Amino acid sequence: MSKQTKIRRTTVPQIASRKGGEPIVSLTSYHAHTAAIVDKYADFILVGDSLGMVMHGMESTIGVPLDLMIMHGKAVVRGTEKALIVVDMPFGTYEESPGVAFRNAAKIMKETQCGAIKLEGGKRMAETIHFLVERGIPVMAHIGLTPQSSHVMGGFKTQGKDKAGWDTIIEDAIAVAEAGAFCVVVEGVVEELADKITEACPIPTIGIGASAKCDGQILVLEDMLGLNEWTPKFVKVYGNLGPAIENAVKTYAEEVKDRSFPGPDNTY
Repeated sequence: MSKQTKIRRTTVPQIASRKGGEPIVSLTSYHAHTAAIVDKYADFILVGDSLGMVMHGMESTIGVPLDLMIMHGKAVVRGTEKALIVVDMPFGTYEESPGVAFRNAAKIMKETQCGAIKLEGGKRMAETIHFLVERGIPVMAHIGLTPQSSHVMGGFKTQGKDKAGWDTIIEDAIAVAEAGAFCVVVEGVVEELADKITEACPIPTIGIGASAKCDGQILVLEDMLGLNEWTPKFVKVYGNLGPAIENAVKTYAEEVKDRSFPGPDNTY
């Protein structure tokens, strides 16, 4: 590829057009160097507020501030050139009113140069989603298990185990689509319900702990790389990097102590 050839980022309409087509590949990323790797393979990268737990040791996503999302969003945008970059709106930055949501969403997009934002909630957020989209803010929705509402839900519980609640979750998906969301993350719902949501919803569904029949999938990068001591059932660990990193650090420490590092190849 010549230097004059500019790589074009995946756009919101391109993601939206993938409904029922080739599955959409996505992962989270929070920093430039991992984002550069993920960028080679992902259609979109989510700078998720899960970074509060994964990167900063928080017990939940509730305490993540807007400025932290912007800082990590900037890093991911700088490290990528192909994938659509989506940044989570953290708890407390969009629920109060559509106007507050717009100001914070616009701040995220202006300062990070990301391509879209994500917010949690179904029918209750439809008015806000419509308000944002009408004013030029592309919105990815998020229904099912919504981590920012974990205190109300009583923890991180699988949704849809009781079929009596299925219609409500399906209605959430349809409501965010009608409000203008270009796709919707469907998290932590039973497989059969996720299939029904995907069938009923006119925009792409992105599954996490849902179903292979969703229009795409997303995982937290650190989970699928084996960097955490515990991972949810829905995560497939594709790389066991935690022990590999620990072994590398252990070997380094041993070589420093026995003075075998630095060796002749590592000194000037």
